[in-house]
Amino acid sequence: MSTRPSTDNGDTATAGTAATAAPAPAVELTGITKRFGTVVACDDVRLSVQRGEIHGLLGQNGAGKSTLMKILTGLVRPDSGQIMIDGGEVSISDPLVAAGLGISMVHQHFSLIGRMRVWENVTLGERGHVDRASARRLVTEVGDRYGLAVDPDRAVEDLTTGERQRVELIKCLRRDPDLLILDEPTSVLTLKESHELFSVLRRVTKEENKTVILISHKLDEILHATDQVTIMRSGAVVARRRTADTDVRELAREMVGREVSRLTAGSAVGALDALVEDIGAAKEAKEEDEEREVRLRVTDAHATGRDRRPLLRGLSLTVHAGEILGLAGVEGNGQAALGDLLSSLLELDKGTVEVCGKAVRAGRPGAMHAAGVGVVPEDRHVSGCVLDMSLAENLAMADLGEVARGSFLSPRRLRSRAERLISEFDIAAPGPDIQMRRLSGGNQQKVVLARELAADPKVLVVAQPTRGLDVGAIEYMTERIQKAAESGIAVLLISTELEEILTLAHRIAVIHRGAIVGEMTRAEVDVERLGMMMGGQAA
Repeated sequence: MSTRPSTDNGDTATAGTAATAAPAPAVELTGITKRFGTVVACDDVRLSVQRGEIHGLLGQNGAGKSTLMKILTGLVRPDSGQIMIDGGEVSISDPLVAAGLGISMVHQHFSLIGRMRVWENVTLGERGHVDRASARRLVTEVGDRYGLAVDPDRAVEDLTTGERQRVELIKCLRRDPDLLILDEPTSVLTLKESHELFSVLRRVTKEENKTVILISHKLDEILHATDQVTIMRSGAVVARRRTADTDVRELAREMVGREVSRLTAGSAVGALDALVEDIGAAKEAKEEDEEREVRLRVTDAHATGRDRRPLLRGLSLTVHAGEILGLAGVEGNGQAALGDLLSSLLELDKGTVEVCGKAVRAGRPGAMHAAGVGVVPEDRHVSGCVLDMSLAENLAMADLGEVARGSFLSPRRLRSRAERLISEFDIAAPGPDIQMRRLSGGNQQKVVLARELAADPKVLVVAQPTRGLDVGAIEYMTERIQKAAESGIAVLLISTELEEILTLAHRIAVIHRGAIVGEMTRAEVDVERLGMMMGGQAA
């Protein structure tokens, strides 16, 4: 790579040996182990990646993928193991060493400064004087070379998410790395933008013989974009496959450790193709004839943030009793603001919210809950639960009246209610007195869902309900959300995972820049059209 380690041991290879010897892998990790306390993040991991290929690193959240790549980029030091670059052993003590070896990484969350121009972000961190003309020219040249067109003079805050991804790629590619690592690069991209990204990666590997490692938990992404794939589970490598020789079911089985259904493969591990086929078969299904009650109606909602920037721009939607409305969109287009609105955390500048036909005052503490709206927020740690309180106390938050005796909480009632909900919602916990932070992410999410459903809501808002969960917890959440709708609850599903939307929703609304830009039923779904709407294009 850029600063290749010496592999000369003083021996002289014969011409015949040189002619027949296979080239050393661009990157080879052997016996990599990393522990954080009692948690083994990487367990004797071996990874071999050839020059000129796109290599997929597949696994669920917590499988060890990101930790392994942080070791390769010098952000984390391994406890043991060996790193080889182009056949020579290296020690990567920090990111500067990694950069010197030609290793560059685009992280899942962008590291851009919104109010600065593109060229300023690309050259941020450069020592000495940065010449504006040279910086602008650099952005244009790298963009033209790799098909990453972006205006160097535009402020980053004015760019689309896909354009911001291009800026991150230009930041990495301008250093001409030999190895480019991308961590969940399509998590904030539309389908069209994702395909454009894969085209760029193909050009990088095939035309310039560079190496790409693509970290993902999405099966379709791996199958469409990579040459080889390594699958990790619970910190260990469990399989290696040539991508052309495998399929969704095999990858899902290796990733999860058991057989999964087609719809589970779609919603839990990102197999979009399986869902599209099932949707196609569902188009012949009989539509619901009866007109159901509108439980939630949001009309012409306008709202601004503390900095007076618009969050919602005339958003309108309805959700009927017994229906799951999926709100699809690229992250950062008003989903969080809508969740805050329906949690009584955001006031409207204009517009109305009605629950069961009655207007509810937005922003008034507790008003939405009192009207019958239950909310599973997108960040369970920040606004879904209190980690330092007990499981029983967290379960009681939505309905203190049931566990109170007069003006005081009854420990007996508190415990009795908690034990009932622990059993009903299959929460894995030693008892109701355990501190919330000691539960797994999946069980914490079960607690939040149990609390909201126990309050018998008319409307249930679930935002990013499976984010950060393993497949077992995802399956459970999916089943519970479906059962809630079957019981007559109106469900608003807010998710950036298109697979999750297609699995659960009866009807889909697309949000872009704080407004609904299109709707379709599940039977009408056209994935390409849906992707265009998510990107703000008329379809």
